[in-house]
Amino acid sequence: MEKRTDKNVYTILFAIAMVFVVGSLLAYTASSLKPAITENERIEKQQNILYAMGFNENEENTIAFVSTDTVAGLFASIVKEQLVLEVQDGKLIKEQTREEYMAANNGQEPYLIDVKKQQAQAKQGNPRKLPLFVSEHDGETLYVAPIYGKGLWDAIWGFIAVDKDMIVRGTFFDHAGETPGLGANIKQRYFMDDFYGEHLLTSQGVFKGIAVAKGNNDPKNERKEDYKVDALAGATITGDGVSAMIKADLGLYVPFFQNLNK
Repeated sequence: MEKRTDKNVYTILFAIAMVFVVGSLLAYTASSLKPAITENERIEKQQNILYAMGFNENEENTIAFVSTDTVAGLFASIVKEQLVLEVQDGKLIKEQTREEYMAANNGQEPYLIDVKKQQAQAKQGNPRKLPLFVSEHDGETLYVAPIYGKGLWDAIWGFIAVDKDMIVRGTFFDHAGETPGLGANIKQRYFMDDFYGEHLLTSQGVFKGIAVAKGNNDPKNERKEDYKVDALAGATITGDGVSAMIKADLGLYVPFFQNLNK
């Protein structure tokens, strides 16, 4: 005689119950971890922004961020202003202060704006929000913008600090899964430091970007108005991704700097 528990209905009910239990546990875990995840995201973004501004604990060829214990206080004291620009079709249509942006977006800080999502919004024809962080360093006003793109295997991103003339004063690059010893070297000091002093605009104010170029023939990177830095050996696609995200994302800030220099 067939046992009642051998029927398919019991298997289905058991599976439904397990899905419910496991789903509830996952939802509870995600909810419990959300504050810690948000805090880690804050620390990482602030460390990256400060690094691009030149605030770090580097020694020789090492990369060392400001400590997690001090980053919040340093960020608050160094970053004098946080702006959110809205651009569409190459035009600056709105400029918000940190307070105005937070009031309109449920208290979200500008540094937590998801650049990838904003890129997707722009592709759908919507205005794009661009965070911009302003600081004073060694008597000079610096502006830091986040950028986001695609490498060989996965996402790449960075923060670029420029002065009022869009001359690079610092960079930080990172990646999700580039090849160690090749594309992953975008995070190395010798690569990031090459960008210092590079011009993004021509003398006529035309935006050129910076190309990560093979055969640049400038091993000491002394030419700062050629809109190029030397490529990484064996990492052509990753380098092209860096070039593309600089041109695509930083180019959107040009109207702001045009207004700034009027």
